[in-house]
Amino acid sequence: MSLPTCCAAFAADFATVFFSSPILPTPTHSFAPAPRAGSASLEAHTMEPVTHFLTGACLGRSGFNRRTAYATLTMCLAAEAPDIDVLFSLGGPVTGFAHHRGITHTLVGAPFMALAVVGVVWCLAALGRRLGRKPPAQPVRWLLLFFLALLADFSHLLLDFTNNYGIRPFAPFNPHWYAWSIVFIFEPLLFAALLLALVLPALFGLIDNEVRRAPQSTPRSPAWAIAALCFVVLLYAVRSHEHTRAIAMVHAQHAAARGDDSATPHEPLLRVAAEPVMVNPFTWHTIAATATTHQSATAHTREGLLDPAEVTAIPRLTPAITAARASYLGRVYGDWSSWPVIEDIGDAPPPDNPEPLPPGAHTVVFSDLRFSRAALGPLASDAPPLSGYVVVGSDGAILAQWINGRRQR
Repeated sequence: MSLPTCCAAFAADFATVFFSSPILPTPTHSFAPAPRAGSASLEAHTMEPVTHFLTGACLGRSGFNRRTAYATLTMCLAAEAPDIDVLFSLGGPVTGFAHHRGITHTLVGAPFMALAVVGVVWCLAALGRRLGRKPPAQPVRWLLLFFLALLADFSHLLLDFTNNYGIRPFAPFNPHWYAWSIVFIFEPLLFAALLLALVLPALFGLIDNEVRRAPQSTPRSPAWAIAALCFVVLLYAVRSHEHTRAIAMVHAQHAAARGDDSATPHEPLLRVAAEPVMVNPFTWHTIAATATTHQSATAHTREGLLDPAEVTAIPRLTPAITAARASYLGRVYGDWSSWPVIEDIGDAPPPDNPEPLPPGAHTVVFSDLRFSRAALGPLASDAPPLSGYVVVGSDGAILAQWINGRRQR
């Protein structure tokens, strides 16, 4: 696999996510058996914040800190700023889920986030002057800091776009979710490259200061930070190429099975997706949908092997599911989930509230195949993350809603 091939696949896959039309529109509901165990953490399965912080630091150290004072501080704050939407969780877990990666993660919101960050830096600088702190050696170029904050904010959107949770970059005009799905929520290779780019120059600087017995007066070389950012681009290129291969392998296997006269007739595939796993860019969790089944498998792109698929039948729609879909949680979940699975588990109580249900009530479970136990492998907990529960009364009324182990009040 050559570097030009990777780069071509990288550009094509990126454009496909935003500009191609799917064979079928993303469904707002589908039905398949869901696990009945306890819920898992919501926040743990969205892009963890330290990677954003390290990205902002590397951007600042890539040479921008030589152009203006406070560049690294501004870019670190701006790279984290969109996740201020965590405050919506104060309104309840479903409210937090509804607004997660909302307006703060959009192209419209980015300039306002950048302006707010520059305002915070200005306040910190003013406070430092009041406290008698020595002014920075470099002049402060506030307009440049605004554009650097905007660049760091865009880096946050890009990182969140690359994993399979997705973002809504064009909201509020277009509320559609977009996800490249090429990088796992936490990618150790990316994390290590960014961290080493910051730690090693500091370590070598300490050694150099001891040898020269004089502190370094100029910013350190940007070479390490630039190298780390280049590694991130290369990693994305490789993963994008392998992501495309994994999807192609599913289509090829299905086409071969349908062409086998001795095989049982196969339904046509309606949709196919490939979800990333941690570290290994050559292993992918694939999902395929037909009119009556969901098929999950593991693709090994380097060997060109696709494990036998686990086929799950799509059960019938029930009145409780219809009512649960119309609930607050059901509407929010249907808006976000591109591979939803919904199951009516009858009078079994939600794991988050083991008390018996009222007579005639049903529990409806919401989960997403992208975050199933099969997709997460050894990292999976008893239940898939990002799963929720709605208790529907015998009269169709919504009695309770849970997500992330918390009840919406």
